Amino acid sequence: MTRALPILAALLCLTFSGCLAFHTGPLPDEPPDATFLTADDTRVRFVDEGEGPAVVLLHGFAASLSTWDDVIPELTPDHRVLALDLRGFGFSDRPEDADYSPAAQARLVFEVMDARGIDSAAVVAHSWGSSVALTMALEDPRRVERLALYDAWVFADQLPTFFLWSRANGVGEALFRLFYRARPGDKIELAFYDKSKVTQALVDETRDALHRPGALAAALEAVRGQRFEEVEHRYGEVTQPTLIMWGREDGVTRLSAGERLATELPNAELVVFPRCGHFPMIEAADASTRKLRAFLEATR
Repeated sequence: MTRALPILAALLCLTFSGCLAFHTGPLPDEPPDATFLTADDTRVRFVDEGEGPAVVLLHGFAASLSTWDDVIPELTPDHRVLALDLRGFGFSDRPEDADYSPAAQARLVFEVMDARGIDSAAVVAHSWGSSVALTMALEDPRRVERLALYDAWVFADQLPTFFLWSRANGVGEALFRLFYRARPGDKIELAFYDKSKVTQALVDETRDALHRPGALAAALEAVRGQRFEEVEHRYGEVTQPTLIMWGREDGVTRLSAGERLATELPNAELVVFPRCGHFPMIEAADASTRKLRAFLEATR
């Protein structure tokens, strides 16, 4: 079977290879009240609400700032909250010949902070967004006061074979054309312990996002930018107070990764939520948001 994989890959490349289309500018289903700014040559959707110490919220892979819909109202009474769609996701641009790596996304976030007049902030991130947050802390620690990371996707050994194969030109395009949009409901179910949380509205929202112009191309480039093996050895340099929150039954990023991260970061605390999958801000909403608020209070 192993020897057959290169042959299969070659057939896929011949059949389905070719450039995937990117997209810049407004999207067909863009919310009429959405707000945008231009940073690093990218039209970025953002929300900026509340007053007080600044908090920046970063979503995970194939997600958007809507990940934080229930968290933002809990923070804005005491904090200024800046959330954004990272390059390639949500309603932000998917530009061609752009960099979608965590390092480039970190630069994008810093430019958005500059545009909104925020010098430093606590950074809260989910899943793949945690790799962006850690890169921010490494590249300009003065601007990152503390970190809160939900179910972080930051280690090379977390990457599935699908992602590793997708690094190859032609193979990635073929795999994404064939499989990336397939069975969104099943993929979402994997992220939740409580399957009742997987509503038809959530499945429909995910399916719509996968079919937006430029979605395939941007997601593939973001996957190719996940070269965690080049940076994970530096995580020990992140000295900011860090809260790591994890769903015990997470089927996307296993708890063992959270335990490893907590040992590698010198000033980290790991909190585990039982009966919870990849989205503690949804499945353990009260407990995780209460813990987040208490952690952020130290910034005040």
